[in-house]
This record gives sequence, structure tokens and C-alpha cells, in this order.
Amino acid sequence: IVFVLQGLNDSLANRQIYFALTLMSYLFTISVNLTLILTVCVDKALHQPMYIFMCNLCFTGICGASSFYLKLLLDLLADTHVITYPGCLMQIFFIYAYVFCQLTSLTVMAYDRYLAICQPLHYWALMTVQKVALLLLLTWCLSLLETAVGLVLIARLPICSHHMTRIFCTSWEVVKLSCSDTIANNLYGVMIMFLHLVQIVVILVSYVHLIRTAARSQTDRRKFAQTCLPHLVSLLVFSASLLFEMLYSRYGSGSMPPLQNGLAAEFLVVPPIVNPIIYGMNLQQIRTRIRLQFTFKRS
Repeated sequence: IVFVLQGLNDSLANRQIYFALTLMSYLFTISVNLTLILTVCVDKALHQPMYIFMCNLCFTGICGASSFYLKLLLDLLADTHVITYPGCLMQIFFIYAYVFCQLTSLTVMAYDRYLAICQPLHYWALMTVQKVALLLLLTWCLSLLETAVGLVLIARLPICSHHMTRIFCTSWEVVKLSCSDTIANNLYGVMIMFLHLVQIVVILVSYVHLIRTAARSQTDRRKFAQTCLPHLVSLLVFSASLLFEMLYSRYGSGSMPPLQNGLAAEFLVVPPIVNPIIYGMNLQQIRTRIRLQFTFKRS
């Protein structure tokens, strides 16, 4: 089975321009994320839970961006824009593993900030090295399990059409091409949505306590602004981007394919760029270390 992707029907000259812009965006995404990850790895003073969770967020961003950009770059240079059925399932696996891992990572980071600001005296007793490793392991295992179960439910569906209205594969687009009963897929989607709504509630409860604690003193307010605002911006950017994709994939009219494709891919393009920039600019330790690295290279 081969799916025909729609939305890349411009002339060769336009596609070459899009290829150059896409390649620059992808390289910039990889460079800013790798810069942040390598900065934390090199500096032992940054080997703390907050920065480790931040590196995990950047690594998932690289995985999600690569699952989208690499196929798009090939399609922009090709005359036919198709993807095989196994290739489509593989792209779905990496994209949704990225989505679930980002949401779970943001939840873990909210919990970490809650302990650091609301219970500072017990922070290092509660957030041990073993606890950090366990949280990272649970993040990846839970995300990969959610993705694998959803992929199995999709793979069992018979496909009755081969024209996909997107420039990349998503589970909803493949389900829409099926001609059999999709109740199991819909129920699983509701379960996944409920699970991650619980994670959002955990984040909101954490921020209620964080705001209450930060209002008590100038030091706590400064700590909240420095470490919690980047997390909050990352959460809002990712949630808004994911909401655009869900709304346009389900309720889009199809009258403006370029706009719909751009908004649908926003959750794969914007968060991986915004997250390292926000953390790198706002966290003084990261900003200072990066400045020292570039100063050392120039000298």
C-alpha cells in the first residue's frame, strides 16, 4: 500500500525555495537543541534534575522534528509525493512518541519545580539520582507503550483509499481512510485524552501551589520567574500547537491546503525551536555557560 500525500503540488522552482527554507529551519532546530544538551553535559555544575529534564525535552524535540523534516525534505525534491504503508506507520510512531513524551516530560518538570520551590528543604532528599532516572524511564516507557498500542489498533484496519490530505502521516488521517469499524480506535483516543488531561490537572495543581509560595517572598518570586516561566511558555506553546493540529485535522474544510498543512505541522516545528531558546535565554546558568563557550572558541 502506498499513500499519496497532498499539499506539495507547487512548481519545481517553488519547491526548491521551500526546500532551502525547510533545510535551514531543520538545521537551526537541531543546532539550538544540541547546543543546550551539550552545554548541560559538559558543565558538571548543571548536572541537576531541572537541567536533566530540560535535556530530555530537547532530545524529544529533535526526534519529533526529525520525523517530520526528513520526509518533507525528500518530498520537496521528488516528483511524486508518496509514502509506503510501513513508512507511514513508522512516521506515526515517532511523531506520537514525541507528543506523548513531551506532555509527560512537562508534567515531570512541573513536579520537579513544585518540590524545588514549595519544599526546598526536602528537595534533595526527594529528588535523588535514582528518582530522576526512574522518572525518565517512566516517561519514555509510558510514551512508547501508548504509541505502540495505538499503532497496533491502526495497523489492523483495512485501507480503502490512498489519498492523504496532509504532507505527513497522522493516526487520524489513516483512520479516516479505513472502511471498517473504528470504535476501538476512538475509545483508545478518548482514554489517551483522559490520561493526559489528568497530567494537565497535575500541572495546574502544581502551579497553584507554586504561585502561592512565590507570592510570599522576593526570593521565591525571582526563582519562580527564572525557572517556572520557561516551563509555562513551553507548555502553552506545545498545547496551542497541538490544539491547532487536532482542530484542523478534524474540522478543516480543505479549502486552503497550504494553510492547513502549515498549522497541522506547527506542533512539530514550533516547540522544538522555542523550548531551547526560551530556556537558554531565561536560565542564567545556561546563558552564562553558552556565552563562555563561544568566548573561548573565539579567543
